[in-house]
Amino acid sequence: MPDGDEREQLKLRLVRGFISNIPHNRALGTEIVELAPGEAVLRLPYDEKLVGNPDSGVIHGGAITALLDGASGAAVFTALPGLVPIATLDLRIDYLRPAEVGRPVTARATCYKVTRNVAFTRAVAFHEDPADPIAHSVGTFMVSTKPGAPPAAARP
Repeated sequence: MPDGDEREQLKLRLVRGFISNIPHNRALGTEIVELAPGEAVLRLPYDEKLVGNPDSGVIHGGAITALLDGASGAAVFTALPGLVPIATLDLRIDYLRPAEVGRPVTARATCYKVTRNVAFTRAVAFHEDPADPIAHSVGTFMVSTKPGAPPAAARP
């Protein structure tokens, strides 16, 4: 039987495979940079098909929203003891400045609290320095439960 660290590594490999195979993530070209318990870093490479305004060449805000949502969801998956369905309940985003033309955008998300039915996240989108953000988000995610199941934080 695998020890705790081996189980965690297996879970992270499963999450990586799951996130990589979400069709929306693949269509956008989203890349997984890093996964750790309760944390995820995803990158959105610059691509002209993601440009919102052809005159400026800036990536559309919807693509950044999808990146923040994907990173936040991945952080939730890594915070849970096992893979269960989740769904975004709310994602509030503050756009602080436009992304720069030709540069990839990275999102770093943290799942900082998991209750029986809801997980809470914070995320930031940036180019190279999270202290110089493009956008910031806070989110809530539904965590699937079965009647009578223990809270997500207590599941084996």
